[in-house]
Amino acid sequence: MTPAPHAPVDWQAQELLLLREVMKLVGRSLSPEPVLREMLHLMSELLGLNRGRIVLRDEADHDLARIRLAYGLTATERRRGRYAPGEGITGHVLASGQAMIVQDIDAESQFLFRSVRREDLPPETVAFLAVPIESDGRTVGVLACHRIRSRRRRLTDDLAILRTLATLTGQLLRLERLVQAQTEQLQARNEALTRALDSASARYGLIGCSPALLQALGELERVSQSQASVLLLGESGTGKELFARAVHLASGRSDQPFIKVNCSAIPDALFESELFGHERGAFTGATQARPGWFEQAHGGTIFLDEIGELPLAMQAKLLRTLQEGTLVRLGGQREVRIDVRLVAATNRDLAHEAAAGRFRQDLYYRLNVVPIRLPSLRERREDIRALALHFVNRANQAHQRNVHLAADALQRLERLDWPGNIRELGNVIERLVLLADRPVVHADDLGRFVPEATAVNTSPPDVGLAAPGASLVRDYQSARSHDARQLAEALAQHHGNQSRAAQSLGLTLRQFSYRLRKAGLR
Repeated sequence: MTPAPHAPVDWQAQELLLLREVMKLVGRSLSPEPVLREMLHLMSELLGLNRGRIVLRDEADHDLARIRLAYGLTATERRRGRYAPGEGITGHVLASGQAMIVQDIDAESQFLFRSVRREDLPPETVAFLAVPIESDGRTVGVLACHRIRSRRRRLTDDLAILRTLATLTGQLLRLERLVQAQTEQLQARNEALTRALDSASARYGLIGCSPALLQALGELERVSQSQASVLLLGESGTGKELFARAVHLASGRSDQPFIKVNCSAIPDALFESELFGHERGAFTGATQARPGWFEQAHGGTIFLDEIGELPLAMQAKLLRTLQEGTLVRLGGQREVRIDVRLVAATNRDLAHEAAAGRFRQDLYYRLNVVPIRLPSLRERREDIRALALHFVNRANQAHQRNVHLAADALQRLERLDWPGNIRELGNVIERLVLLADRPVVHADDLGRFVPEATAVNTSPPDVGLAAPGASLVRDYQSARSHDARQLAEALAQHHGNQSRAAQSLGLTLRQFSYRLRKAGLR
């Protein structure tokens, strides 16, 4: 509080206390307003500089200045504080950039009494002090206050501390403008990048705008115009085929063929014929010559999915084709020149496989020119809602249904872990659309549609889910879902019939064959 009029006051200590308290606030906030509000408050409480106000030029109209911050003024008084340059004491300081001291406001003809009327001030002689606020070499505002003239403190001392505080105010306002300008630039860049990536995402059929997805898409855009091989890494079900197609569409080869090859679905004996083609008579049943997938992709892009399943013998031939740009058909003698861009994908750790001797290191280095890691659905939960709604609309159209997800159901889907990623989410939504017995599905209804492996953060699903015929879409099964003993027992029970053995384990034939190869039971 202001010291009693006749008590001895250590004004220097008061000034240091004011500056110390203000500087504490400077380090806590990038916004100047909390600092300046407290500064005006302490000017009144410690030094008796009352009704302090900071008048700044209007951003929209530079020929007008308004009170932006004040202490001891009512809202009405602040609104009345409007000044043109040269108008009154405040306007004169604003226009000239020179400080002014009015020792008696009643004796000064230029004093306007605009903000605070005379009858609202103390009856004693009142002084008024105003100093310019400068920033970047120009006057941007005025720091002003009233004080009782008869106080035992020199007006020149008050003027000195006001000049110091005005300098600090100018620096804080300059910092505010710099931070605001940089923030606006960053926001503009982020918005432009997001718009570009969103439009690219829509163009490639990728759904979502999460940071993880946009990062992967940004990497894809940067390498799309090169001819370098791209290696897509990530868990199963993360949309590698869509990303591979996006690489093709974003490149200069977009009007040429895009050939997809699933390496895990080709029997070992047919790899060479499938990839590189064969001549007539190359083997029994080869009644005519056939170009392989690489020849069919000439001029365009070939996508080798699950490339980690490629046999070692084929890896050597693939490496030669990639290095020399030529191939020889099975049973043929002449080289065929090809121009193909390769995109490969795997959910295996190829570096580990190469170190263990199960994958050629030279081929690994040739493929790993531009690795792009695709995020799992757990890493892009922001996209689950949009993906779920997309799958619902697609399933409704495909099956002539009219099923919708309530808000609480969408929230619960966002909380699940989805080990099978986008593929599993799509399967669950299709199952839900097919089996839902009411048009709107709520969170409590999801238990019988969500596989137990997915619902790790929810209550256990309905055990009736596993009943025969209940699931029209297969649940996600990880690559390690069955060990060698289970696979062998299923084969023995069905007398070597792989289709029936796979069905008994809830697997597709492709999944069953893949697990047989992994277990060394082929």
